[in-house]
Amino acid sequence: MFDEIMKKFEDSPSQQRVIRLLLERGFSVNDEGRVVSGGIEIPNTGIAREIDVDRRVVDATTDAILADPELRRIFQNISAIPSLMDLAPVLDLTVLTVTVGDAEETGIVATVTSAIAEQDIAIRQVISDDPEFSDEPKLYVITGQQLPGELINEIRNMPFVRKIELQ
Repeated sequence: MFDEIMKKFEDSPSQQRVIRLLLERGFSVNDEGRVVSGGIEIPNTGIAREIDVDRRVVDATTDAILADPELRRIFQNISAIPSLMDLAPVLDLTVLTVTVGDAEETGIVATVTSAIAEQDIAIRQVISDDPEFSDEPKLYVITGQQLPGELINEIRNMPFVRKIELQ
């Protein structure tokens, strides 16, 4: 789906940057063409500054979104999910990041979270990047305690795991 969305903006790399930001941040576009997070409006100048484009590029992108029924349906229904990842150091949480070989493979989340649960470790949050929207999708598991070495080795040795990182 991500490729299909980006293809609609293939003639404008600047508009593609706007689209990528909206998707990454979970920002919606309301009926007035304003970028919003929930009911809070995000100024186009702020968006433009963040991705180094002109404000008018943001306007043109939101106009294009509203003019296309499929894009309108997507961008009027997208929402952000709060993440504990950035708070992990402050809250003394552990973040396990798992990079896999094939993110389309089934059972990845279940296998990793089952291994953690079998160690009687509480999982506070699980976030997985959608392979449609990310070039290198990852699985993030936030736990309330540190992971023991044998569990880290067990996860590292799972056949679908390419790399793991701990924070």
